[in-house]
Amino acid sequence: MSEETTEVPAGPPGVADLDLKPALEAVLMVVDEPATEEHLSKILERPKRQIAKALRELADDYTVQRRGFELRYVAGGWRFYTRAEYAPAVERFVLDGQQARLTQAALETLAVVAYRQPVSRSRVSAVRGVNCDGVMRTLLQRGLVAEAGTEPETGAILYVTTNYFLERMGLRGLDELPELAPFLPEAEAIEAETQEAVPSFDPDAPDSEDADDKTEL
Repeated sequence: MSEETTEVPAGPPGVADLDLKPALEAVLMVVDEPATEEHLSKILERPKRQIAKALRELADDYTVQRRGFELRYVAGGWRFYTRAEYAPAVERFVLDGQQARLTQAALETLAVVAYRQPVSRSRVSAVRGVNCDGVMRTLLQRGLVAEAGTEPETGAILYVTTNYFLERMGLRGLDELPELAPFLPEAEAIEAETQEAVPSFDPDAPDSEDADDKTEL
């Protein structure tokens, strides 16, 4: 009698066997922050140079095809974004036509932090000319700024922008900020107003209804 051979069905392909570009698209569809080329290289088991080349080709393809989304390199990694010209359609779907944005006070405070970082809360207030405690609290809670040590002379908490700030602004790094810093006062000009003895404030404290700035987004 002849021996019967039992065929074992092939298992699913390994990550390294997948077509690279569709695999990149699948991963980037589920990321909640920009994915670095190093991380994608490790996950998909491909050389970093191959990953970088495929990402740039995908980005170019989407632009040529005029897709409603684009693949952008932001804050050190890659992520899908709605193409700017189709933002009104997305806003109408998600927000029922109402545009969500930072208040003028929050934008001004965020700009001072971006250009003067690391900077204390009192220095930000001195540049703006108003108390910015409530606005700073909002920016902290939204993840746009973060604490980054203390000022040696006063012990005041210093603040910097975050990677999330870069991501939301569509910047690769702080060096891509527009040249606006020369229009902000020099540190010496506000030194007398920025001596701060209190190291920080409670980020969880409720905003005062009488606060000078409104901090709603």
